[in-house]
Amino acid sequence: MKKEKVQENYQKIIAVAEKCGARMSAAVNGISMRKMAAGAAVLLVLSLIPLLVLGRYNVMCIDDYNYGIRVHDIWMETGSLWQSIQTALRQTKDFFVEWQGTYVSCFLMAVCPMNFRYEAAFIVPVIMIGMFAVSAFLFGRHILVKWLGSDKQTASFVMFLLLFMFYQVMEAPFEGIYWYNGATHYILMESLLFLMLTLVSGILWEGSRKAALFRCLPAVLLGLIVGGGNLVTALQAEVTLAFLLVYSYGKKRSRTLYVLLPFLAFSAGFLCNILAPGNAARSSLDTDVGYSSVLAVILSFYYAVVFMIGWTNAFVLFLWSALLPVFWKIGKKSERSFAHPVWVTAGAFCILSAMFTPTLYAVGMVGLSRVDNIIQMVYYLCLFFVTVYWFGWLSHRDVESSAGAAFGTFLEKTGNGLTSAGILFVLLMWVLTADKNTYTGISALRSLVNGDATVYYEEAMERHALYVDETVTDVVVKPFSARPALFDFEDLTPDEDNWLNLAVADYYHKNSVRRE
Repeated sequence: MKKEKVQENYQKIIAVAEKCGARMSAAVNGISMRKMAAGAAVLLVLSLIPLLVLGRYNVMCIDDYNYGIRVHDIWMETGSLWQSIQTALRQTKDFFVEWQGTYVSCFLMAVCPMNFRYEAAFIVPVIMIGMFAVSAFLFGRHILVKWLGSDKQTASFVMFLLLFMFYQVMEAPFEGIYWYNGATHYILMESLLFLMLTLVSGILWEGSRKAALFRCLPAVLLGLIVGGGNLVTALQAEVTLAFLLVYSYGKKRSRTLYVLLPFLAFSAGFLCNILAPGNAARSSLDTDVGYSSVLAVILSFYYAVVFMIGWTNAFVLFLWSALLPVFWKIGKKSERSFAHPVWVTAGAFCILSAMFTPTLYAVGMVGLSRVDNIIQMVYYLCLFFVTVYWFGWLSHRDVESSAGAAFGTFLEKTGNGLTSAGILFVLLMWVLTADKNTYTGISALRSLVNGDATVYYEEAMERHALYVDETVTDVVVKPFSARPALFDFEDLTPDEDNWLNLAVADYYHKNSVRRE
């Protein structure tokens, strides 16, 4: 009798658990994609707030001084914005002849906001995160909607989570968010490329010539600008625009001219960049020796694989896995044919690999952190897009008994459950990580809470007070007693002949600057 009672209670518990599970599953699966996208947007914003707040304690650093000294001098002497801009243009011309051909980057680096007001460094992360996040979102959503057939809500959901993931595991957050020169040269230029590609790709989907022209004109302007930026972004742009041009000629010939014009504008700027006399002058002084063009291309494919493996960490892998049901849903519901998964994968891999070629060719190395930031984002975009494409190919096949079809059936049955559980697990990894500097948002929050940011900024301002004190000609500063983990830049040294010490001394017109 007692055993029967226990069995009866057990069955009741099982029945209640199944009922609760069914209700929970129904509730989760009942969440609309609009609400999921809104939730992902809130998560992204919350994760970025600590990074932006930490920017309040950002200061000028590294070669911001070298590129900004002329403009700073004119501003301090005249207080004229127009004369400062003219000085920046003259400096860009001089650099083009004597040092480097990246004419747009050089101009932007010359007009560093801190040249005009030292305390303006807080605006740097606002610009860099704002431009990069918005442009990557627009570009990624465009690809998901137009090329892969997703609806806008689902595409927004995917892109919000991709951006959340990227900013938490960013290869070099200081160089991509807080350092003006480094972020301007790479992050900002890549942002403009994303905008240009969104416009050029959009031309192929416009119904009228007038609408295509409306996209073409700003794309031409952006092409001239991007062509004057860093060579990693530029080579990526050349390859991608060439793909779009060939596609337009083969599939949508009436739009070829509108794609050709931005391609030519960019190519003209790119050629002007690489043929600048300053590049030859700089290479004659540079002791680094790069690989031959052929070997650089071959090694690019190898290093692409190496870095892809390194960037696919547990955080990325779990978030990507959580989105698999969403990717399958996009592919299955899409009306696109998904006829060439191998070619699409190869094309994405070629674009990614091309981004490693310039540094291999120029200096014979990879792994420059400020460069890796943009390559890392392109990898994540390619990873998500290629996954959707393969799922679209699998879901459109007629073989119902294939392993792909069985996997698709499993993903469909999980509904929002697997996605929700996966995202929850990722959030637990994010918040509960043992090393609070593993993920950027948590690291920034830690530096704000424990006071490292405040102490660092106060000591940086003490240094600045010495720099602008006209009665002090030989400046000796104290080492920082605290510094946010994300602010991992090179500091002054006790050697007054160190290049950074000399740059600061020149900028403030001191006899010498050194650290104790």
